[in-house]
Amino acid sequence: MADNFEADLAAIERIPAVATILEVVCRTTGMGFAAVARVTSDRWIACAVRDNIAFGLRPGGELKIETTICDEIRQSGQAVIIDHVAEDGAYQRHHTPAMYGFQSYISMPIVLADGNFFGTLCAIDPRPARLNTPETIGMFKLFAELIGFHLNASERLAASEANLVDERNTAELREQFIAVLGHDLRNPLASIDAGARMLRKEPLSPKGATLVGLIQNSVGRMAELIDNVLDLARGRLGGGLILVPDGQVPLGPVLEQVVDELRAAWPGRVIATRLAMTRAVNCDRARMAQMLSNLVANALTHGAAGEPIQVQALTNHDAFEMSVANRGDPIAPATVERLFQPFFRVAAQPGQQGLGLGLYIACEIAKAHGGSLQVSSVPEETRFTFRMPLS
Repeated sequence: MADNFEADLAAIERIPAVATILEVVCRTTGMGFAAVARVTSDRWIACAVRDNIAFGLRPGGELKIETTICDEIRQSGQAVIIDHVAEDGAYQRHHTPAMYGFQSYISMPIVLADGNFFGTLCAIDPRPARLNTPETIGMFKLFAELIGFHLNASERLAASEANLVDERNTAELREQFIAVLGHDLRNPLASIDAGARMLRKEPLSPKGATLVGLIQNSVGRMAELIDNVLDLARGRLGGGLILVPDGQVPLGPVLEQVVDELRAAWPGRVIATRLAMTRAVNCDRARMAQMLSNLVANALTHGAAGEPIQVQALTNHDAFEMSVANRGDPIAPATVERLFQPFFRVAAQPGQQGLGLGLYIACEIAKAHGGSLQVSSVPEETRFTFRMPLS
């Protein structure tokens, strides 16, 4: 693993259990000094310390690696336990006990999940101690594994948080770009629309009049796409859709105008309406018209060509309800689960185009009004229903 000692010190510091582990080690074994050390091929650094014998080492303090036994542990991967240095055949002449003045010593390797050696959990004391027992060795092994587990968890959490920040930054930048692009497209589009309107006032050949009509239809379609993109950006960037509720203006004529415009755009289709609103509906009229337009356009696109579209809007004692129904093949359950996701498009007829934002924005409008948009699809009909409580 790459050596980043400041990060290693911080990682150990973030583990609350380490202080308790060192305290338990000292109390259980009678040792006066215990530490968690970061050990590499050329450095020994104390990450956490409990010092009851004035050994003089603090977190961040460093010993020369060649003066420690931990370097040997790093190379072998095995713990070292010494009850009494003066009586230990392997370590009674070792330079480390003589240099640091200890008689008892225990050090357990801390190994990470990927197999990399991190360092040691160690303890020393100037007096002999009975350490080479299954209970003490088992305790040190368990504590070393616990520290390794926390280090792994901390590393995974840090990586996840970094990835999350990167994803959020990328998403925000992308959606800010979409918003700016959508806003900047309005000016040239307005110029095209103004030019087409001026041409309408000039003498034109039948072919010219047809072309101007196509241009204006395209302008209308592009304006709708830009509005959808801007609404997507507003919703995703956290601002949400902006509502201007008004309970004074009747909603019925607004909805009728939407249907009339769609009838003109789809002259071969039948759109039947049933409007029965006996109460005032406090809502954003423009947004409600946008929702209805998106729902009816979806029904016209995906419904059976020879069947009428049914539009219904009514009020009862506690709610306003608006629905759009069409006949045709039912929507598969797996598709229903994704219908209100942005950029999701159900397969339509060849030549039918769109960004897959209409139903997503309709759903966002419903949420902004404190209501809900639901879909039911059976062989007899597919129906989208918006329901909003009335105060």
